[in-house]
Amino acid sequence: MTGGKLPLAAAPARPEMRERETAAPAGTTRERITRLTARLDELGRPAEEVRITRKTLLELPDPQPPATPPPKPPAIRPTRRSWRCAPLRAWQVCEAMDMEIAPKNINNTRVKLKRLTERGILVETEQGLSPATPNCAAGARSPAPAGS
Repeated sequence: MTGGKLPLAAAPARPEMRERETAAPAGTTRERITRLTARLDELGRPAEEVRITRKTLLELPDPQPPATPPPKPPAIRPTRRSWRCAPLRAWQVCEAMDMEIAPKNINNTRVKLKRLTERGILVETEQGLSPATPNCAAGARSPAPAGS
């Protein structure tokens, strides 16, 4: 054992001891790496979902302002104006709305006018005569509808 050299019998014991000394921390480090990798995957999934959501939201078109409703057809505007305050019978309402003057249409219109009268939207001045609004029944002119 002179000159810092080990005898040959001690030489094989030394690498085994060294191997055991380094294997334990290496195993511990591998376990730690495995746990940290799993934790990283857990944290990465929500982050990826947020990225996908952000990308999807950025691809959506800008919201458009609400479109104005289309104007009413010309056939309806004069009709509404013509019977606004003048009492009409059901067949006259059908005629003003360009409906076929048939018993089924007259009866359906009469039922609808009765329903509007029951709800207080129309007032029946005489039996079978209905002005357009309660204001008309009182003699007042109702305001013109918007857009006509």
